[in-house]
Amino acid sequence: MGFMKTLTITEAKKNLGKWLDAATKGQEVGIIFGATVVALQPVEIRRAPPLDVRELNCEYAWREYGVTPAVLDAFNKRVEADYQKAKRDGTLVTIENPTLEKIEKAIADHAAAPKAARRTPKKRAGRRVARAS
Repeated sequence: MGFMKTLTITEAKKNLGKWLDAATKGQEVGIIFGATVVALQPVEIRRAPPLDVRELNCEYAWREYGVTPAVLDAFNKRVEADYQKAKRDGTLVTIENPTLEKIEKAIADHAAAPKAARRTPKKRAGRRVARAS
C-alpha cells in the first residue's frame, strides 16, 4: 500500500473512528507509544464452540491456578458425582432461562426453607424410622 500513517496518541484519539476505518480498509496505521509504534489492524474473530458449564479448560487451570491435569481430573469427577447425586436425590434445581435475579431468588428460597423441607423425602423417611425405634 505504501507508507504507514503514524499518529501520536492525542492525534489518534481525536479521530479514532476514522483511523480504525482506514485500518479495516487496509491502510497501515500506527500509533506512537513511547519509542514503539503500535499498528492498528483487523483481527479475525473465530466463533468458539459451545462448552458445557461443568467443563474446565486444563490449560487455563494450570496457567491461572497451577492445577495439574490429575488434580483437575479428580475435581471434575467429584463435581460430576455431586451433580449426579443431586439429580438422584431431587435436590438439583433447574432454572428456566436463568438470569442473575432468578439464580439469586432460587438461592434465597432454598436458604429460607425450613431445614426439614430441604431434606429429600428419602432422608426424611430414614429419620422417621430411626426415631420410631
